[in-house]
Amino acid sequence: MLKNITLGQYYPGDSIIHRMDPRVKLLATLAYIVCVFLFQGLIGWILLTAILVILTKLSGVPFRMMVKGVRALWPLLAITAFFNLFFTQGEDLWRLGVIHITDAGLHQAIFYALRLIYLIMGSSLMTLTTSPNKLTDGLEKGLSWMSRIGVPVHEIALMMSIALRFIPILGEEAEKIKKAQLARGADFDEGNVIRRALALIPILVPLFVSAFGRAQDLSQAMDARCYHGGEGRTKLHPLVYERRDWIGYVLIAVMIAVFILLRIRDLPLPF
Repeated sequence: MLKNITLGQYYPGDSIIHRMDPRVKLLATLAYIVCVFLFQGLIGWILLTAILVILTKLSGVPFRMMVKGVRALWPLLAITAFFNLFFTQGEDLWRLGVIHITDAGLHQAIFYALRLIYLIMGSSLMTLTTSPNKLTDGLEKGLSWMSRIGVPVHEIALMMSIALRFIPILGEEAEKIKKAQLARGADFDEGNVIRRALALIPILVPLFVSAFGRAQDLSQAMDARCYHGGEGRTKLHPLVYERRDWIGYVLIAVMIAVFILLRIRDLPLPF
């Protein structure tokens, strides 16, 4: 399951999206997430789809990698759709005893499931086109003003970057452990839900042990290299805005303005 998560993975490339300043991409991702929660109508769906298609095309990232990230989180999508479908009040479309499906439940199940899909794909695009080092630099530079009030910006950016980088590493580790357990005769697909959950213990225990071991190795490596935080440190490649980055900021502002106008109009969905 973890091996299919694209969040935290980096897809090398030389597209215009790859070359953009990480601060622009971080702000664009934040604005995109806000816009996903702002829109309500069909026009919003069309605009978001167009934005995703255009950015994916410009980035050169294969569409299968975007779908791969969504497929890894299908249990979350299924749970979201289930609770909205069967626990939302409205006019009954189907009923069997106490179990019923309403028109409002069907609408919300589709709406919120699609919303999660768009959030996953948009967030994955940012990490797929931004290396962990640039992501750390962008977070640190973009939030540098907070250091004036005592916030350890460099340490926070470093922790977020390490956390994102560890997601695909742990995914690969979990896959190796699962294959090793299968070779020993383990079965993860038989039995009820409780038995399947208990069958995951032989995977989770060594995975946690491996994760703590990797964290210990990383801390020792940082100590060996005399790492003491970001104070006084310089950058080999300092971030400098270029023309494409300013154009990106303008497009972000336009996108937010359009979705705010759509929200004010409160266009209903046609279904």
